[in-house]
Amino acid sequence: MSRHLIALLSLALCLALSACTTGEPEEKAKVEAAPEVLHAPATSDDKEWKIYLQKVVSQNMAGVTDRVFPYYLPANSTVPSPDDPENRSQYDRQLDNVASVLARTVYPGNMLVFGSPDSAKMADLLVAAVSTGKPDALKGSQILFIGKAEDNARVKAAAEAVGAKYIFVEAK
Repeated sequence: MSRHLIALLSLALCLALSACTTGEPEEKAKVEAAPEVLHAPATSDDKEWKIYLQKVVSQNMAGVTDRVFPYYLPANSTVPSPDDPENRSQYDRQLDNVASVLARTVYPGNMLVFGSPDSAKMADLLVAAVSTGKPDALKGSQILFIGKAEDNARVKAAAEAVGAKYIFVEAK
């Protein structure tokens, strides 16, 4: 008899708890599903831009099953660095990095992310780097370009030329 009483009390408790929910989880899920509207920093501050770019990347991770390779250029990236023994700029070093990654071929499921306060310079870098890659160097991978709308078409053409799925987010 005590087993029946315990089972009956358990059932009553479950029913009471289920009656307490008022649809809040559904409303909460809708709020969580809506992505945060992001705005690019109004300044060239590296810290602000890196935070912004991380948030954009997190909103565009669909299809990424492996690693994310972020490439960032500060606003003054073409100025030669006094710390570099060859006196190269960050732009030159980053261009070499991206070109060497593409030469090795990127595995499917990876994402290469390109963003900068200087959208045109980052677009120049991406186009120059992928022009050295094989036609299938990024097959099954993605390129996420965060920049200005006027740079979108040429970056898209370059990304698709090496087999990448192209994603554009306008930095506005």
